[in-house]
Amino acid sequence: MSTPKHPIRILAIIPYQVFPAIMGGQKGIALFYKYLSRLVSLTAFTTQNNRPEPGLQIINTLSNAVFRYVNPFNYFTIRKHARECQATHLLFEHPYFAWLIWLFKIGSPYQIIVHSHNIESERFKSIGKWWWKILWYYERAAYKSAHQVWFKTPEDKQYATIHYGVREEACHIIPYGIEAVALPTKAELNEARETLLSQYAIAPNDILILFNGTLSYKPNLDALKAIIEKINPYLLQTPLSYKMLICGKNLPDTFNQLLDYKHQHIIYCGFVDDIDLYFKGCDVFLNPLQDGGGIKTKLVEALGFGKVSISSQNGAIGVDAAYTGGRLTIVADKDWRAYSDAIVKHHQPINNDNAAFYKHFSWHSIATKAVEAMMNSDVK
Repeated sequence: MSTPKHPIRILAIIPYQVFPAIMGGQKGIALFYKYLSRLVSLTAFTTQNNRPEPGLQIINTLSNAVFRYVNPFNYFTIRKHARECQATHLLFEHPYFAWLIWLFKIGSPYQIIVHSHNIESERFKSIGKWWWKILWYYERAAYKSAHQVWFKTPEDKQYATIHYGVREEACHIIPYGIEAVALPTKAELNEARETLLSQYAIAPNDILILFNGTLSYKPNLDALKAIIEKINPYLLQTPLSYKMLICGKNLPDTFNQLLDYKHQHIIYCGFVDDIDLYFKGCDVFLNPLQDGGGIKTKLVEALGFGKVSISSQNGAIGVDAAYTGGRLTIVADKDWRAYSDAIVKHHQPINNDNAAFYKHFSWHSIATKAVEAMMNSDVK
């Protein structure tokens, strides 16, 4: 039996490409909306380069051009669509439309929500962008203008209340989620492992260690450099028999497809169509990210597949180890030997059901929490 929809009606403003969802951030929005639209009426207003999404009402008439972020006519277009769908809430993805958020806050009857994916100014500061402080003021204006801000992690919420002065009662934690509600079966895991062993001619007894991410994104590329230059040399000194599978597109040409590391147990798989196969087939997920901010979607996905995961402190932001059934080992940032030691010590699978993890990170639970936040809003 389907869940009756609440009279909340959302017009979501997504000013960039999400559909079809390929990367982690895109999946985070697409899947959240998939489950949220089962509980409330939801229409997405987005850019022209988005494609129709089954089960979701999409209006893809927003310009793809960069000037869309400052186009004053967007106010009238969004107001028109909000009236047509009888919206009660405007949901802005990211704080990039701070000026629009302010206009709607002072001149419309709608509840305004900003869906934050991380503290953007801190993310750009961490990757060396000189203009991060300008974004800091703009982001603060967006969050303070909204009736509610939905953060991915408690750390982001705390930052916003302390540094941006956002009201505590306006802040809610709406994390990244997974569709799985239970561990994969042993048969699924074994089949995936056998597929990878065959595809890459790997010995049956080798431990499979996975790292994945878009490699044109500096934090992911820095993590890859740490793996091949810092962590793997320590692993090579151990008796562990293993292969590292590196998945992700846009690896710079200077890395030569990682062929120079082929004899150091490293295999570059490139962009793969079915990353779930790799999550299911690996033994250990490695997540040595040192910057970038926000919850790391791939860590949540790996844990959702029941994988032992070794992560930096930065990479584990937003993922409470108490929910992971002992599968998450957190290593001090840049303690490279500790990564090697943790892999050697913790590469064996853990077979508990991990029900607490699925309850906390399931998309249905997350969507339900979002609806409760809207219903209980104290408008100011």
